[in-house]
Amino acid sequence: MNATEEGRQRLDAADVLNAKKTLVQLLARAGVYSGDAEELIGLVEAGALALAHEELDGLARSAPAGKGEPYASGWLDGARTMADDLAGLAERTLRQVVGAGGSAADTEPRPPVGRMELERAKVVVLPLYLTFTTASDLDPEVSEQVLTAVLGTMSARGRAGYAGRLTEFASTHHARVERMYAEFGPGSPIAIHGRYSLLHSPTSIAVLERLTTTPESLREEWDAAELPPAWLEGLTTAWETVA
Repeated sequence: MNATEEGRQRLDAADVLNAKKTLVQLLARAGVYSGDAEELIGLVEAGALALAHEELDGLARSAPAGKGEPYASGWLDGARTMADDLAGLAERTLRQVVGAGGSAADTEPRPPVGRMELERAKVVVLPLYLTFTTASDLDPEVSEQVLTAVLGTMSARGRAGYAGRLTEFASTHHARVERMYAEFGPGSPIAIHGRYSLLHSPTSIAVLERLTTTPESLREEWDAAELPPAWLEGLTTAWETVA
């Protein structure tokens, strides 16, 4: 193969499969169950296709100028067709990972929370929390129980898109959330023990999003996990105080 041919080489199905198998094996050596590793890889694939669809969908909204009407019409039709096909592929890939649930709606079936779903939630929660306040953790085991209750309010598809959902919530309500932690969280006069204890845990941002979105489902999961009702009451009071 000469340099020109090598420069034109593209990854094919065998190359992609090899990379996936290699990654699964490497993660297995680190103690990650193969099913969990494949789930993560599937979410990355579905997400990459969804992002590619967004970019291609933008191309389907306008055609290059100065080419004439027939060219523009053909460009737009072709771009729309490709965007639609890519959206369908992204949807099929996501369904392979999370199942055939119709949507991320809170009314969809809610399966038991899996270990990888919990780990993904941990990854997004802590950095968001630290944008508002300083670290002051509760017992890690308690934090896992809280996150499990939070994720229990969602469908599998909702959990797959939870990082984006939580990030959007924190951005939309940034000023109010910031005031809440300043008045009731770490560094405030409020002690870590008591009804405002939850605000000293990174999980509080996740609980707050659920409390404002689907309070009944959250309280149902909260009671099932036998978590302190005072924590929810304290978070509710703090949130309403800074409204």
